[in-house]
Amino acid sequence: MNRRPSTNGTRLGLLVGGVLMGVADAIPGVSGGTVAMVLGIYDRLVTSISRCDTSLVRSIVRGRWREASDRIDLAFLFTLGVGIAGGILALASVMRVLLTSHPSLVNAVFFGLVAGSCVVVTRSVRAWTVPRVVLMVIAINASFVLVGFPQEDGQVDRGQLHLFCCGAVAICAMILPGVSGAFLMKVLGQYDRVIGMLSDVVHFQATSETLLTLGVFACGCVFGLISFSKLIRWLLANVREATLAVLCGAMCGSLRALWPFDSGEPANVRITGPVLLMVAGFAAVLLLDRLVRPTEPDSSRPS
Repeated sequence: MNRRPSTNGTRLGLLVGGVLMGVADAIPGVSGGTVAMVLGIYDRLVTSISRCDTSLVRSIVRGRWREASDRIDLAFLFTLGVGIAGGILALASVMRVLLTSHPSLVNAVFFGLVAGSCVVVTRSVRAWTVPRVVLMVIAINASFVLVGFPQEDGQVDRGQLHLFCCGAVAICAMILPGVSGAFLMKVLGQYDRVIGMLSDVVHFQATSETLLTLGVFACGCVFGLISFSKLIRWLLANVREATLAVLCGAMCGSLRALWPFDSGEPANVRITGPVLLMVAGFAAVLLLDRLVRPTEPDSSRPS
């Protein structure tokens, strides 16, 4: 069994980390994977999810509950999952209001957070060789172009299969630092629809049709999460430095979606407020990394 990193902290710490990931996942342009990377739990998360396979099913069928629980690090996944769900649901009702009333200030905070995260991931690459720099530059350009795609407005209903596929694609993006699953949902025209349904659940206004539709979306998320996590785990185990270089590039390129300076607002709000919030977000990530990094063992790689 893998040695578990000491940076994962207590159950309360994991719960709070999950809430932060959920909040990030609900915001277009921000990635929950970035939060996991900064908190030092990214490897453990990907490894745990990737172990949801046929061996796990066999253990469950044979009634070996303890073996199944240990295989996927159930206590870790459950605590983090509860936090993520809580973060998403808590933000579902207020996200549209915040982005509508104070878009520049909200974007400024997350611009600083993501920019600080870029520095953190850059430090994780032990040696910046020419090939790794090239990979990062390619990832920067790809991410920059991706977040520049026009977003579809409104609640687009293209059927359950399309929603299933959107869930699979979005969840894959959510576990990649710097790649926003919520933003991809906006591009695919399903963000407003899903956020609206989650808001109905929070306010106990969900119908049976709403719950069924959310179930289809959730199934797509589970399918994408289990499938994609295996690839990420393999990459981190075999070409870790190159993978981190690509992830760093993806995060840097995604900053385009969070540019906070809106020419339609007064100068003092347009410049001073966003700059202060950007600096605060940037400093918060670096401070968090400084608190976490000294206790993180190098042996935390997935095996």
